[in-house]
Amino acid sequence: MKARIKLLVEGGKANPGPPLGPALGPLGVNVAQVVQKINQETAKFSGMKVPVILTVDRKTKEFQIEVGSPPVSVLVKKELGLEKGAKTPGKETVGNLSLSQVIRIAKQKGGKDLRAKVKEVLGTCKSMGVTVEGKDPVEVQREIEEGRYEEELK
Repeated sequence: MKARIKLLVEGGKANPGPPLGPALGPLGVNVAQVVQKINQETAKFSGMKVPVILTVDRKTKEFQIEVGSPPVSVLVKKELGLEKGAKTPGKETVGNLSLSQVIRIAKQKGGKDLRAKVKEVLGTCKSMGVTVEGKDPVEVQREIEEGRYEEELK
């Protein structure tokens, strides 16, 4: 039987304290080994909260780590060096991304349809008070629909 534990850890900074240690203790795995592996796998997300799914085989004590991608809002904030988004999106603008930055964030999220991921990032930008290419993200979404950025989205 396998146990699955879902965690949100800061990239490269997991530690054996709560919530990880108490969750792993009853499973009989080497907590230090698990923490070390999580930190290796999440190091590239330093300074960001990253979802991690830990699967432990209760019999063999073997474990697997699946590292997810940080939420789009976290990636946008990191790209802009922000602490948080706008208090009143639509009235307040906290930053501006280039389309190439939006595409880079979309690629970090992964998936097969880059166009859909870019539109998802643009939607998050809208709700955070972030403009793209100096425009409202909804306008950039419309331009994508009109085929304006075909070259960039290949």
